[in-house]
Amino acid sequence: MNPSDIRDVRDIPAYMALLGAAARAAAATMAAAPTAGRNAALRALARRLRSDVPALLEANARDISAAEKAGLDAPMVDRLKLTPEIIETVAEGCEQIAAMADPIGEISGLRQRPSGISVGRMRVPLGVFGMIYESRPNVTIEAASLAIKSGNACILRGGSEALNSNLALWRLVQAALADAGLPGAAVQLVETTDRAAVGRLITMPEFVDVVIPRGGKGLITRISAEARVPVIKHLDGNCHVYVDADVDLELALRVTDNAKTQKYSPCNAAESLLVHEAAAAAFLPRIGALFAAKGVEMRCDAGARTLLAAVPGTRLADATEADWAEEYLAPIISIKLVKSLDEAIAHINHFGSHHTDAILTRHHPNAMRFLREVDSASVMVNASTRFADGFEYGLGAEIGISTDKFHARGPVGLEGLTSMKWVVLGNGEVRT
Repeated sequence: MNPSDIRDVRDIPAYMALLGAAARAAAATMAAAPTAGRNAALRALARRLRSDVPALLEANARDISAAEKAGLDAPMVDRLKLTPEIIETVAEGCEQIAAMADPIGEISGLRQRPSGISVGRMRVPLGVFGMIYESRPNVTIEAASLAIKSGNACILRGGSEALNSNLALWRLVQAALADAGLPGAAVQLVETTDRAAVGRLITMPEFVDVVIPRGGKGLITRISAEARVPVIKHLDGNCHVYVDADVDLELALRVTDNAKTQKYSPCNAAESLLVHEAAAAAFLPRIGALFAAKGVEMRCDAGARTLLAAVPGTRLADATEADWAEEYLAPIISIKLVKSLDEAIAHINHFGSHHTDAILTRHHPNAMRFLREVDSASVMVNASTRFADGFEYGLGAEIGISTDKFHARGPVGLEGLTSMKWVVLGNGEVRT
């Protein structure tokens, strides 16, 4: 029986075991499916998204109405919204992923050994991943499309506030898989809002190979603490911009402003600004004026506050120790003066979240030291932290960002949903 036909989900252990078993079986089929079949499913999904816009908007309107009645704050309601433009964007995303090279089956590093055998590594799907996410219903399509292209199966559990939207989107995924002759169980949606379903999903190693939480810190902390399967995650995005002593001032102003103010809510927005004392007098008053014009509050150490105090309209506060580690996701930034590159690197590695950090400098040796010694998933030279994104990195799409060090690190795209296995090619060789 297809799990999509199950409507009585009150027996959570039995229901989740059914989903898991179906996903495990579908994963084997997806891993063996030809590239053309997986691409056909993605193109079919794009067509169905475009043809079902009215029905998707109607389902989304029910979620929006319920969210407003429940008193959800405006940013949460905004993240829930599907519009014709958003639907077209995710449809285009499906087509872009279909057009990308297929990583599955690729053999790399093949070399012949003295024994005569050739040894290399083959890229293969992870198997089954569980995805737990909040608010944004477009994540349903992003996760489904990446699972299909990478030859995996997935079990999706969206937020209760987006259930109607997610169900409508998922049914299009099921239809697109059927169009391409692939199993519907390759992409399943948990159809209950019972939190116990999440507890089961993250403790089924017999069915689930990895879990990817995408949401607030509370969700990710819970998943990390309770999971019995590997987790691809990041908890915070305390991203730093360090302005070095020898810096192009105009570049530094442009990049720092963009890293902080282009959008405040993403995890790759800058939250901490470190400025070398030698550049501070020229740089800080000017960036302070830009921040003041945009209503950004600056939480400063004593040296930075002294330099910013004369800037008209600044919102200044004394930084506390907690500010150096804070992810604000708001028009607030911490600012600290440092005496050296060594101090900047030490501060970032101690207080940062290992997400994304940037150096702005004209000094090549300092740039190379920063790249080597800052312990983060993405490290940048003379570029905005806002580029730390799967699309901007050329991955086509991302399923999340990982600050872990094993398997996947940074934006997780198609390759992040695969693993490598050793392959040996021989011609009758035996070991002596």
